[in-house]
Amino acid sequence: MRWMIYIGFAVLYLLTTLYGLGPVLLADGSFRERMLTLAVVLLIYAGITWGLRDLLRRTGKR
Repeated sequence: MRWMIYIGFAVLYLLTTLYGLGPVLLADGSFRERMLTLAVVLLIYAGITWGLRDLLRRTGKR
């Protein structure tokens, strides 16, 4: 069961990296736009990490 959780969250991290950090690094927008996008991407990473830790904590107490 845990390996399925890890695979699912690895896919989430990869998709966030691909579609989140790509616009931050390669965008031709203003500096402010890049920083706003970076802040949103970091919040998404924090949310995914929090969800993974919470899910692992709940499944580990069986």
